Amino acid sequence: MTSLVIISLCVLVLVAYLFDITSSYTKIPSVILLLALGWAVKKAVVYYNIIPPDLSKILPMLGTIGLILIVLEGSLELELNASKIPLVKKSLAISFFPMIIMACGGAFILTVMYDCSYREALANLIPLCIISSSLAIPSAKQFPVFFKEFITYESSLSDILGLVFFNFIIANETYTAAAFGNFFLQILIIILVSFIATALLSFLLSRIAHDIKFVPIILLVILIYEISKIYNLPSLVFILIFGLFLGNLDELKHIKWLQKIKPYALNKEAHKFLGFTMEITFLMKALFFLLFGFLINTEDLLNTNSIAISAIITLTIFIIRALQLKLAKLPVKPLLFVAPRGLINILLFLSIPASLSIPVINSSVLIQVIILTALIMMAGTLSAGKKTAVQKQQNDINETAPEP
Repeated sequence: MTSLVIISLCVLVLVAYLFDITSSYTKIPSVILLLALGWAVKKAVVYYNIIPPDLSKILPMLGTIGLILIVLEGSLELELNASKIPLVKKSLAISFFPMIIMACGGAFILTVMYDCSYREALANLIPLCIISSSLAIPSAKQFPVFFKEFITYESSLSDILGLVFFNFIIANETYTAAAFGNFFLQILIIILVSFIATALLSFLLSRIAHDIKFVPIILLVILIYEISKIYNLPSLVFILIFGLFLGNLDELKHIKWLQKIKPYALNKEAHKFLGFTMEITFLMKALFFLLFGFLINTEDLLNTNSIAISAIITLTIFIIRALQLKLAKLPVKPLLFVAPRGLINILLFLSIPASLSIPVINSSVLIQVIILTALIMMAGTLSAGKKTAVQKQQNDINETAPEP
């Protein structure tokens, strides 16, 4: 039995790798293929009367580690300088305002139409209002630099702001001045912790002479994240700051105290660390979506009672996004289509306390919204790819055409 499990895992992860390397050609989001593969494995297990252990408790753990690594990988690849400030501002606005409008407006509608409190409605809607960096960042790799950077900033900030918003709603039964004061204090604390932890981790990364150095750093990052989470601090802020620091050492080399941690040696190690992080991220993300696909019930996927609500939520996502992009004077295509739901949404949905859960926003709605947004992203990516190919072909014709 042990050999069968090991063989199965190896084959599944290798197939997931095949999905990943071919996604830039097929334009099919790997998450759809991974979910389908996990679902197919479950059908095979049922067909052969194999009784698997309860794997549902592993899902949040894989998801948390995957989320940390995805945000870390994205932030390590971002370039940070004065010229990027307008981009960061627009990314922040487009990640924040649509989420607030959709969550607060949708919560009001739910309280009118269904027997639930405003807090219950918010707790259930916020997980559906966040752009998933686990899907958005990989899809952006085939876009030009501006779009890639915008999507990376936007989806990472959406994860962070959404998680902060969700935790604030869950932790507070009433929204008094004291609650907001405590919230802003937590923000200040995590920023301070982030700078101290970033300095210490960078020092370790530059000074560890042992052959094994990246695994301890990753473990320390996860450890700091989880400890911060226990104290209700927005832990993803630390991940973002740490990644941005390591990924932008060239821009920060003028800082005096940085000379103490050997910036040139650290820069070399940071590039190796990025490669290591990318590989571990792929593994965690593949296992998460395979397992989630395995745990999907066919009844949830094909639930006709929830498809209308899922379609309305999906339509609302893209209408608000289109309006926000227009107001921000950003290109609607291809940015409009890159608003997928995925790992962070599943994690937050699983974190909703039973006392705040409402029947109308159920697992069927979550799964269907994830699938619908991924399909729309696929259609938009295909369209953008064809347009880019036509433009390239036209440029080649213009370059080779003889002068009159």
